[in-house]
Amino acid sequence: MTDNLPQPAKAVILAAGKGTRMKSELPKVAIPINNKPIISYVIENVLSAGIKSIIVVVGYKKDQVISICEPYPNISFVEQTEQLGTGHALLCCEDRFKNLDTKVLVACGDAPAISASSFRSLLDLHFKENNSVTVLSAKLEKPTGYGRILRDANNHLVEIKEEKDATSDEKTVQEINTGTYVFNSPDVFKQLKRIGNENVQKEYYLPDLIKIYRSIGGNVNAMQLSNSFESLGINSVEDLHQISQFIKKDTI
Repeated sequence: MTDNLPQPAKAVILAAGKGTRMKSELPKVAIPINNKPIISYVIENVLSAGIKSIIVVVGYKKDQVISICEPYPNISFVEQTEQLGTGHALLCCEDRFKNLDTKVLVACGDAPAISASSFRSLLDLHFKENNSVTVLSAKLEKPTGYGRILRDANNHLVEIKEEKDATSDEKTVQEINTGTYVFNSPDVFKQLKRIGNENVQKEYYLPDLIKIYRSIGGNVNAMQLSNSFESLGINSVEDLHQISQFIKKDTI
């Protein structure tokens, strides 16, 4: 699947978090699954999707994360010194893009099951529809803990609402945000500066870009995963076990 992309694209992998619920001294993305660190799966799948340049956003125990990632080709690092949310994490990378005209795939360093083919399909849809934002979504029977994909009567993406900010009705929505996106550089960095932090966590959220782009007439869309299990992030020891079994089946 490493054939060339039709347009230039770079990836940003978010890997600055601590992972306090994992009961481990390691940064979350460095915890091994089947003897390989979580973030290694993400990097390999991004590379296999045809992206040749990756920026990893590091923070907690950054040296450990850097040592895992360094052997891969065309990897560079940006430090997020304060954990102020996903929007802030991407904004930390602005200098690396320097007004570069390219697509930006944003992936989570703790979501190792998202396949190369899913990353590639997301990029292809973004190119095809000339979108400002394309979000990777999934439909879950139990969506608790995830941001919800909100659509209008015509099935158009309207907003992504974090669970902590969602109403009781919005929490019944089963389509969730995987935290994986494609944006356009350099414009995304301009729009990131418009994000506020008026939410429960007082953080700057990437999903807020949906409403911002809609307000200026940008195309936004969400692509739902065919295999919702790929969306599973690792937030607990139980998640780690589930992903381990999934990967052992050679399904990714």
